[in-house]
Amino acid sequence: MTTPYRTTDVPVLGGTLRVGLWGPDTADAPTALLVHGITASHRSWRLVAERLPGFRLVAPDLRGRGRSHPEGDAGMVAHADDLVAVLDHLGIDRTVLVGHSMGAFVGLVMGDRHPDRVSRLVLVDGGLPLAVPEGLTADEVISFVLGPTAERLAMRFADVEAYYDFWRRHPAFAADWTPALEDYLAYDLVGQEPELRPATSYDVMARDTVDLNTGTALASALTRVRHPALLLTAPRGLLDETPGLYEATRLEGMLETLPMVTAREVEDTNHYTITMGERGASAVAAAVQDEVAAMATA
Repeated sequence: MTTPYRTTDVPVLGGTLRVGLWGPDTADAPTALLVHGITASHRSWRLVAERLPGFRLVAPDLRGRGRSHPEGDAGMVAHADDLVAVLDHLGIDRTVLVGHSMGAFVGLVMGDRHPDRVSRLVLVDGGLPLAVPEGLTADEVISFVLGPTAERLAMRFADVEAYYDFWRRHPAFAADWTPALEDYLAYDLVGQEPELRPATSYDVMARDTVDLNTGTALASALTRVRHPALLLTAPRGLLDETPGLYEATRLEGMLETLPMVTAREVEDTNHYTITMGERGASAVAAAVQDEVAAMATA
């Protein structure tokens, strides 16, 4: 069964956001808001969407990514308020929010600032603090956490195949190359050959990184998580290394202070393939089904 897909542009402060929509456009359809990671776009959710026929899935390109480049500041509060504008535009009162990587942090801040708009949270390999050394500059944090994923933002590519080749060499996708991944990567490029470039703004990403590590909105949200939250973790990290972002002992310690958060590992995934690989997408889709069903019975 093919899940219907379309896009729309939603007015936000300073411009518009491009929003991907999968599934029926009806108010009675089970609904989830999907929020991508720090250098990604809404197309990163394609495999998850294919596993949720009949669901209405709303997936924006966050500002500074994809086809969303409004003027103005970035940061977790700006992204959270943008998401509320998307819900308002589409007439959605309250929804399950699913966030991957930075999208999980945005989801926590949205749930804290706008608690009546979120019912439950699915945090996909993100949301809880990362093990980042203290005292690093913004650029050093970006390099420490993202490595070549961030470095590519300054690169130029002769054509789409050259961009595919860059990612084929990336260890995260050595065993998980799919047509859906190629679709995501092709969408990521803007400009003209032979000077194609990734759509993500480095400056916006840097401001978001500073806010994640030194801002008050996320820190405040973590002191009072307001909604039931399921954290799905990947056992491997951005470079397919072990451990992943959330080493078991450290995660256990954080969960002791967060009674609203439960955690479950998605076997044989890394930080990327937990949403953009077949196994990971199936696990995330199953979690979305469960959380939407729990919302309906609450």
